[in-house]
Amino acid sequence: MKYTSLSDYFKSTYHTKVYKLALSSGCSCPNRDGTLGTGGCIFCSEGGSGDFAAPFSPLPEQIAFAKEKVAGKFSKSIALEDRRYFAYFQSYTNTYGDPHRLEKLYREVLAEPDILGVSIGTRPDCISDEMLEILARLNREKPVWVELGLQTIHEKTARRIKRGYELSVFDENYRRLKAAGLTVIVHVILGLPDETKEDMMETVSYLGDRLSPGDGVKLQLLHVLTGTQLAREYEAAPFHILTLEEYTDLVVSALQILPEEIVIHRITGDGPKSLLIEPKWSADKKRVLNTLNRAIAEASPVADSTYKEEV
Repeated sequence: MKYTSLSDYFKSTYHTKVYKLALSSGCSCPNRDGTLGTGGCIFCSEGGSGDFAAPFSPLPEQIAFAKEKVAGKFSKSIALEDRRYFAYFQSYTNTYGDPHRLEKLYREVLAEPDILGVSIGTRPDCISDEMLEILARLNREKPVWVELGLQTIHEKTARRIKRGYELSVFDENYRRLKAAGLTVIVHVILGLPDETKEDMMETVSYLGDRLSPGDGVKLQLLHVLTGTQLAREYEAAPFHILTLEEYTDLVVSALQILPEEIVIHRITGDGPKSLLIEPKWSADKKRVLNTLNRAIAEASPVADSTYKEEV
């Protein structure tokens, strides 16, 4: 087993360390504003899955805030003027809103000389023809990545988590994005209620068969966070929460399925400690990453790199 981490990709593409700046676009979500629903997906926090992003404010303030958060990750040998970044609009649905406002916002980000590109988190059912044209146009100037929250291919689970669209919508909009020349990153949640290991690996295999070389996958642990519908359901009728050992096995199995040409952007994720209900073990990020890295190394003795979180 050999895989390409996002850190590996950045180093091979830009020949330097690159960190992502988590920013906010000020968008809402059709699953929150009443178009599809009002509570979001059942696992989504009030921060719209962007609890670590800079608060919405004038863009220069956000960028300065985000740079300060990642400053300690750079080697002291890298001067401030030599540091490079990728902007990441993570919270809510960042193609949902006035296309002209969003184009202006994303152009402002891409105009920064030390920002190499932008990654835009959204839903596959929120990419209008106009927005697609804007993204394709910006992509001709600097790289634009589109991150889609698929989570699972299983319709029963999708209804359970109130995702709000069917798999065919993902398939069609993935095709549209690729036809427009865009890189796509797909989010998958491991540990969704009632899903078996076989269910989760079917989702991973589905993506491995369809994604293009250079596209990406984010493997995310399910977090039960205070204030979410998922938390209320868990408190009323607790469901199985993955152990660290179970999660590690799932990650290793997923990496064995995904082609090396697919970039692995994440193998875990953080839930804000102030909101985290379960799994409690995930709060010890150092232990989690050490456990995952050991298991990956044991599964692929020839591996020549260690996974590194970028955000």
